[in-house]
Amino acid sequence: MQIKPRQHLLDIWRAAARHSFDDGKLVWGDTDGLSAVADAERLLCLLYPATEVPAFRLDQPDTTERDVLRALERVGSRLEIPPNLITVLSQFMRTHTGPDDSPTFSGGHYFRPADPKQKLTHEQTQLGVVDAYSMSVTLCLAALGFLKVYEENTTRPEVRKSLGELRDATNARLTAAMVSLLRSFTVNVFDAESEQGRRLIQVIGQNKQSDRAVLQQFSRRFRPLRATIIESLSRGIEVDESIRDESQLFECGWAWGVVKDAPAVVDLDVPVNGQPDGIADRLPYVYFTVVALDGIQDLFSERTLTLGLLDEDQQKLAEALRLRWELSQQYWSAIARFGTERWPLEDLPWQTTGLRLESEYFSLTVAAILVHDLIRRKATDDDLTRTVAIMERLADRGRVTSRMTRNDPTVRLHHPGVTMPLAGSERSGAPLEWRMTDFSAQLLKRIIQLAALSRNIEAQDRLIRLGEQAFEHLWDRRIEEGDGAGLWDNAAAVFPDASIGLRLSWSITERITECLVAARSLYEQQPIRSPELAELARELLSEAAHLFGKEQLEASATADGSRGRAMRSIESRLDHARDLVDERPATAFALALPVLQELDTLAQARGAATEEM
Repeated sequence: MQIKPRQHLLDIWRAAARHSFDDGKLVWGDTDGLSAVADAERLLCLLYPATEVPAFRLDQPDTTERDVLRALERVGSRLEIPPNLITVLSQFMRTHTGPDDSPTFSGGHYFRPADPKQKLTHEQTQLGVVDAYSMSVTLCLAALGFLKVYEENTTRPEVRKSLGELRDATNARLTAAMVSLLRSFTVNVFDAESEQGRRLIQVIGQNKQSDRAVLQQFSRRFRPLRATIIESLSRGIEVDESIRDESQLFECGWAWGVVKDAPAVVDLDVPVNGQPDGIADRLPYVYFTVVALDGIQDLFSERTLTLGLLDEDQQKLAEALRLRWELSQQYWSAIARFGTERWPLEDLPWQTTGLRLESEYFSLTVAAILVHDLIRRKATDDDLTRTVAIMERLADRGRVTSRMTRNDPTVRLHHPGVTMPLAGSERSGAPLEWRMTDFSAQLLKRIIQLAALSRNIEAQDRLIRLGEQAFEHLWDRRIEEGDGAGLWDNAAAVFPDASIGLRLSWSITERITECLVAARSLYEQQPIRSPELAELARELLSEAAHLFGKEQLEASATADGSRGRAMRSIESRLDHARDLVDERPATAFALALPVLQELDTLAQARGAATEEM
């Protein structure tokens, strides 16, 4: 199934508007409003394409396209949509604000008790989580960009007043989310002889070397990273002094929430209220690290920089987050590719060291960090090609591109999903868990990102075919009727032998929306240039130019009106083909062939005419 970003995004917008809006007002429903994560995901299904895809812009009503207006008719008319979105965003900001007027980042119903017999307390549902921080960064940047452009296109006093109030609330939320991300970053230091140390050595050494050899190799490879952590990390973190000992192992990344004893961030021009004490253990999770990386990269996007969306305090925070963003990518990318032969990441499934879990989902999250690192250093070498093979294996093992067998345990990847205990959550009461059900959507997102990075024709072709298969799998999982029709998720549609019920998931719907925006960016790129085809195209054009010059020598080139028109057409097409030969050699090749055929026809006609004379 070919990915058609415009058509499929319009389908999602139409379904989201039908489900969520009534006469221009957002209907929150029974479950939303309890989770800052779910509410942000729902709003991003509309706002992310509207701010990332020029054809879907809503901040300049005079330029809104007709098919966009038809898809969002439940949201309002051309002039009503922007004010209605401002109202909805304002409601979100108010809903997720605490009694002290500071933003809140509740996980809500996304938290689950480890013991099904127990229930969450209200205080537990209000705990902050990295998903909420990261989603808020993306949502706030989208909202600020939307407001900045729309402000120039409206003169209505009541709208401009609401717009100013929303901008202040959005800026406050963005700053608070960035501070919370800083305080959720952690470095976990542990002894090589500890249980966690032995597991890490086993994962990266793959039982092919002695523990001592692996430890020495780890020490050498991560010496520069260790030095950066010691010298450069300060805001929102306390680093264990034992990291200076090179015999110690360490991991870095994001915990599930603000880390216990994480210091408040106070060195800003405007104080940030509402920095609650953390309860999360100093344990990096690859899942929450990926979530944080996805949000943080929006702080450095071209759109954020061009529109100047960050104030001075936010720029300071962004630089601190960028350092952690780079450290995490470098660390986990090196762990995934550790050694000189088979990568640890190629040994599926991945085993987490701190929680002693293993799953293809964790392989995918480590691969996602590797993809981030490949994009950061614009790697188009063997690392990318090997990552393509990993994605193909994950798609197969996850039954995205292969048939589910009878009583297949793999279905648990998709339903009920992979569950992780949240280390330290017992400090709030009953221990909590977090469940991930978006394996297929995350896989598609990383496939598209790799395809956009690849400059190898064969690798990109493999990725595009794999992406189309993954997208077809996901598109078949849309809910067909009833509440949430046209949205996700109906996993039973592709896993008919499994006992799975319908459930509306804003998490999966938002991930697929991101995938379609990324696919649009992929198709916007110039196709990969083939050097061999470029050389052939130049040879064809050289011959065509020579023959064209020869035909121009003949007097009949101007005497015959039809022949003169043909010659002018040939000249125009030759010029066009020459312009394309460097960037689109295949197109230039295709244009040159009929020109050569036409020149041959002209030559034959001229020869026949000469013989008759």
